[in-house]
Amino acid sequence: MPVRNNAFQDRLARSREITISVVGRKSGRSISNPVWFVWEEHNLYLLPVRGSDTQWYKNALKNPSIRIDAGGAEAEFKPTLVTDRKQVASIVEKFRAKYGAGDVKKYYSKFDVALVVPMR
Repeated sequence: MPVRNNAFQDRLARSREITISVVGRKSGRSISNPVWFVWEEHNLYLLPVRGSDTQWYKNALKNPSIRIDAGGAEAEFKPTLVTDRKQVASIVEKFRAKYGAGDVKKYYSKFDVALVVPMR
């Protein structure tokens, strides 16, 4: 779903962390998690900390709609799931550039999937 909300993008630009909400694949309830992200050009990149073993990622596979809260501004999106090794590696590099290679190594344990959220 396209976002034309400048307030949302302004908050995104000033945030280091966002909250994503997914629908639980078993419970059907909304589950929220704080996550790191990279916003570049017209895409928002998300990297699950335990790759395909991350619970919110498994939920997004079953119900591919996520709600993003960036500093109080919210919007709903349908992300693209990325499993191509080269594309995932490129996204990992974006995270290393933003958060530092040491912190990415410290907090992320598996790099087999990512999500791309189109922002236009």
